[in-house]
Amino acid sequence: MSTENRDSAAAGATVPPVVEVAAAVILENLASAPGGQRFMLAQRPPGKVFAGYWEFPGGKVEAGETARQALDRELTEELGVSVTAATPWLCREFVYPHATVRLHFFRVTAWAGEIRPIEHSGFAWLTPGEPSPVSPILPANGPILRALELPTHCFITHAEASGADAELARLARALAAYAIPLTPLTPAADSPAAASPSERRLLIQVRDKSLPAAERQRFAAAVVALARRYAHVIVLVNDDVELARTVAADGVHLPAARLAQSEARPDLAWVGASCHNAEELARAATLGCDFVMLGPVLATPSHPEQGGIGWEGFARLAATSALPVFALGGMRPELAATATAHGAHGIALLRGWP
Repeated sequence: MSTENRDSAAAGATVPPVVEVAAAVILENLASAPGGQRFMLAQRPPGKVFAGYWEFPGGKVEAGETARQALDRELTEELGVSVTAATPWLCREFVYPHATVRLHFFRVTAWAGEIRPIEHSGFAWLTPGEPSPVSPILPANGPILRALELPTHCFITHAEASGADAELARLARALAAYAIPLTPLTPAADSPAAASPSERRLLIQVRDKSLPAAERQRFAAAVVALARRYAHVIVLVNDDVELARTVAADGVHLPAARLAQSEARPDLAWVGASCHNAEELARAATLGCDFVMLGPVLATPSHPEQGGIGWEGFARLAATSALPVFALGGMRPELAATATAHGAHGIALLRGWP
């Protein structure tokens, strides 16, 4: 668990017993919403701790229940709906004055019945990355709002193999399919068949560390310029904070070795990290990274002799992460549903993107 959450307890105070809680991030695809998706918060009723605060609905995991079973029961009791599709997402621990809670967040994407506030004062729909129309928000939920801004697809550049011009052309096609242009480009680029509304965000990582420095800078600058023609696109540079600043990228991605060496979070809007084990996942959370990439999950073309950790191994590690986890290694777009079913936030692709 992230140490930042533990630090919220008063110095020297006795840490209360941990209460397991299932929490629902209810997501609805909506073409009219920026990025194509919105999420729901509910308001705690009078008479409860933190009355009037807004939260992700859910509740305590009772004896003999799994977190998923508790999620299903709580949403029926609180909102009058039956969950038909939900995947594990994050696990965060937070210390309140009255209790320590371990929050098992699930992304709920389908349900039966009409949502109504049975045990809450009301509910509201919000858009990731947009100013919240409701307040105050329960303290433990703050980091989750940030995580919801992350796209679910990360495309990693491979100009070292294909050449800068070819890679920029490939990226232009991917942006047309997965992002929303700020101004109309061409009928093909605006085609709604390119991607579902929930996918109209994109994370791009400029890798290509073997390119000569000047060539890598020109390529990174061109990637940023292309991305700025679209909404909800985040561009990171791999392993070079100064280059990220120079080309006005949104952040940096730290390889595992750099993560181990880092003493403070780089002062950029977005910071990701590559991880291979539980220790590195914990280190990324302690450093204050926004997300991690975990793998390799499957064997990759560059290292076919090295088996990955597999989906079960990925799921075991992802279940302990306080940060959103991208599945990395051997990924293809058609594996997105498999990844989220095993606790991934999304997938990161090097060769497998359009």
